Amino acid sequence: MNVHPNWIATPITRSFVRGALELEQTADGLLPHRLPAWARAQYADPQLAMVEAQPSGVRLVFRTEATAIELDALPTKRVYVGMPSRPDGVYDLRIDGDLAAQASLEGGKVLRIDMANGSTTIETGPAGTLRFHSLPPGAKTIEIWLPHNETTELIALRTNAPVHAIDDSGTKVWLHHGSSISHGSNAASPTGTWPVIAASRAGVSLVNLGFGGSALLDPFTARTMRDIPADLISLKLGINLVNTDLMRLRAFGPAVHGFLDTIREGHPTTPILVVSPILCPIHEDTPGPTAPDIAALAQDQLRFLATGNRAEIAAGKLTLAIIRTHLAGIVKQRAATDPNIYYLDGLALYGDADHAQLPLPDAVHPDAATHQLIGDRFTRLAFGPASLWADAINAKA
Repeated sequence: MNVHPNWIATPITRSFVRGALELEQTADGLLPHRLPAWARAQYADPQLAMVEAQPSGVRLVFRTEATAIELDALPTKRVYVGMPSRPDGVYDLRIDGDLAAQASLEGGKVLRIDMANGSTTIETGPAGTLRFHSLPPGAKTIEIWLPHNETTELIALRTNAPVHAIDDSGTKVWLHHGSSISHGSNAASPTGTWPVIAASRAGVSLVNLGFGGSALLDPFTARTMRDIPADLISLKLGINLVNTDLMRLRAFGPAVHGFLDTIREGHPTTPILVVSPILCPIHEDTPGPTAPDIAALAQDQLRFLATGNRAEIAAGKLTLAIIRTHLAGIVKQRAATDPNIYYLDGLALYGDADHAQLPLPDAVHPDAATHQLIGDRFTRLAFGPASLWADAINAKA
């Protein structure tokens, strides 16, 4: 730890953290969670445990005149057996809303994942220190966005001037739920995920419940969303239901209705936008489950395949095309008595023409450029002057 006499150590408390629902005190520091403990206890799934603790959309926010900031943190890196090492997670520093610096931490814990058999092991490692020096003088708003895809335990914050919590109670809160694409998939940095891009442009405060592989209409996720204060809510549903082959058409419709009913218990008039899947050619008309392409893994490439059979559609297996049709129908049905529910076709965010220009690198997840594209389009379609939410936003302004 740096003990320079000019440093001011400020305890990291809830008042400085945005985007996390809980801060767990661990042996090393504070671990942000995007699901509350009661929800995590209802299903001890290793995939869900990993992704909800990855701080997508989580950031430290404060006002200060400091020209030097240091943050001690303990990351958990993911390593896929037989694959090249993943790049270290990126921490984005924003000053008054503009990206000013980026940094990464070496070391940390290692979560070793074997895609071939699904096993995982964890290895211990040291914490590190992020250093942001030579910042411009004067009062400013600082945001430190944590890596969207790397679990991070917060240990200590030091600055060379006092820091002050910000009262942003007047800022609209956008609560979003989705899959790994909403989580951030292959975005280059935490402020490069499509939800953060859209939230930044719209001037709203994001709570991102995008969970890689885990947008599965879980009732505990709906109850969590029911209890979170929000001015705008969006649900991006579909891809995980196909690639896990979790349910059949008979269960899908009632599950969507039940998810929406639960959210409405806590948000009776809050605008809700239901977003269907973006284009994913391998699953447009072929059911899941999705599986790693073993031949590609042998070449140190991560790609995915659809392993379902189209003949199984007659028995109720889901495809993305089927899900889009039924989500549109569900929203239309509910809109007859709920004027604050809306539908957005995911193909308007990323469709066939986009895939020709920006194909999905692993056949499922968009890359950094595609996150920018989706974020730009969502901003226009959901937040813009003629958007689906325009009337609701203006009415609540």
